Amino acid sequence: MTAKLLSVNVGMPKDVSWQGKTVHTGVWKHPVTGPRLVRRLNIDGDGQGDLQGHGGEQRAVLVYQIQSYAHWQEHFGRSDFEYGQFGENFTVDGLPDDEVCVGDRYRIGEAEFEVTQPRVTCYRVGMRLGEPELPALLVSHHRPGFYLRVITEGVVRAGDDIVKTRTGPGALSVADIDALLYLPGRDPDHLRRALAVPALSPGWQQSFRDMTAAGTAAGAGAGVGARAEAWPGFRPLRVTGLVHETPSVLSVELAADDGGALPAAEAGQYLTLRVGGAGDPPPVRSYSLSSAPGAAAYRVSVKREEFGLVSRYLHTGLRVGAVLEVAAPRGDFVLVPEAGPVVLVSAGVGATPVMAMLHRLAAEHTARPVWWIHAARNRGEHLFAREAHALLHGLPEAHEHVFYTAQNDATDDGDGVRAEVHRGRPTLESMAALGLPADATAYLCGPAPFMAAMRTTLTTIGLADDRIHTELFGALAAINPGLTARPAVAPHQPPGEPGTEPLITFARSGLSVRWSPRHRSVLDLADACDVPTRWSCRTGVCHTCTTQLLAGDVEYAPDPLEPPPAGEVLICCARPRHDLVLDL
Repeated sequence: MTAKLLSVNVGMPKDVSWQGKTVHTGVWKHPVTGPRLVRRLNIDGDGQGDLQGHGGEQRAVLVYQIQSYAHWQEHFGRSDFEYGQFGENFTVDGLPDDEVCVGDRYRIGEAEFEVTQPRVTCYRVGMRLGEPELPALLVSHHRPGFYLRVITEGVVRAGDDIVKTRTGPGALSVADIDALLYLPGRDPDHLRRALAVPALSPGWQQSFRDMTAAGTAAGAGAGVGARAEAWPGFRPLRVTGLVHETPSVLSVELAADDGGALPAAEAGQYLTLRVGGAGDPPPVRSYSLSSAPGAAAYRVSVKREEFGLVSRYLHTGLRVGAVLEVAAPRGDFVLVPEAGPVVLVSAGVGATPVMAMLHRLAAEHTARPVWWIHAARNRGEHLFAREAHALLHGLPEAHEHVFYTAQNDATDDGDGVRAEVHRGRPTLESMAALGLPADATAYLCGPAPFMAAMRTTLTTIGLADDRIHTELFGALAAINPGLTARPAVAPHQPPGEPGTEPLITFARSGLSVRWSPRHRSVLDLADACDVPTRWSCRTGVCHTCTTQLLAGDVEYAPDPLEPPPAGEVLICCARPRHDLVLDL
């Protein structure tokens, strides 16, 4: 039986109110009559609101089948569907997902198309139908639909026959490819076969390359490259030393309370502290490790903030012998073992993680060229000046540059440390004059404006953007596809009556909130508190929302299609069983 184009559906993006926010989306598609010209990037009269996940050459046309319409009408007990209901451009009779293969080509009217990938799992299709679990169901029921690339532009219309003109290599159906990314029990042979399909879109190819490179068929949901934590939750560590590095920065040394050896941290990781003496409930804060990896004690270096509850307590109330609750070292801003030049760039207390990296390089007696670039206000606030200089002095090819931003500061620090000192903030001109090698890997840490400026500067003078690694203070940048921009708001207690159930602590945001069942998930609670979050499907499929769980336990509703690794949680469908501490 010949497949047939039943309806051509188009729609331009519009703003839609959703859960107190505004979503800019093109998921509302409606049938059109008569011919429509299909161009390389789109159908005339059609558009997408979020071009990161939809649209473009590889996703020019979305296809969905009338047979799947019937399936979902029965599943939901509904009879109100109309063409375009699932956000598709072509509603078709035939072309089932378990038979159509990536790389297949079809002629429809005057145009020719190639299948490139399954539909991207996305919350907006659930929003369109009023069925929030639909993104997960599309995957678990093996009915995602698929995208087409336009090979030959031309006119199409409802009623056109769909004629197959070529069979794609690999014989991997749309449903097969979709399951490889989103479902457990992946076949490594299927991964290799998928990578051999030239028509597969670059984004999906990269996902499968990442899985293969990690040596596992773990997929998007199993945390490829995730690091096992040294211990679960929090454990007591005893304060064994307090050192005032500068008037505003205090180093706190921590050893195992039982006298045992501490697991080695990776250079660049951080500790999360629960500080019982600073408030009720005890606040949680994260601080980068500045000590040498493998040292007998962990060292964190904390800047005193004028209104910082925890930093003020650590600076004025903490004593040697005190016990703090500490979560295991964690974080992905770590020194990568390789042979090329390394550039360590920091400002102020941002020197802490790159100091640990410098310790690592010194302990290894590295032959790599090492560039140490640090910005401080003046000599008195130059963090780790002697320590960094001594480590660099022992390396065969080290370059030390310090920028004092107070214009009246002397270029000679006068304390026996002989770094090359520059006046003023590092600029494009002054950084270019340093002669940094273009093949270097750079690690940057400091306040957000400094980080943004340094990344731009380094790429301008020739460093590759993908070889520049950054660690920003505070919460991670949000990933909220489709939401319209709005002014940033500091994390806060949610509106309405306070909750009375388990305590949810967002460690990076410095916020603790009592849970209330009026929130559907931990993600919904974070949204209500303006805690920066990362998500896409909101139903436990894509794992974009995977978050490290520092303490506590959750239950899921709905159950994710694939559970996250131990020590992580999918906040989009999680609810607390007990108090939680999350790395958000």
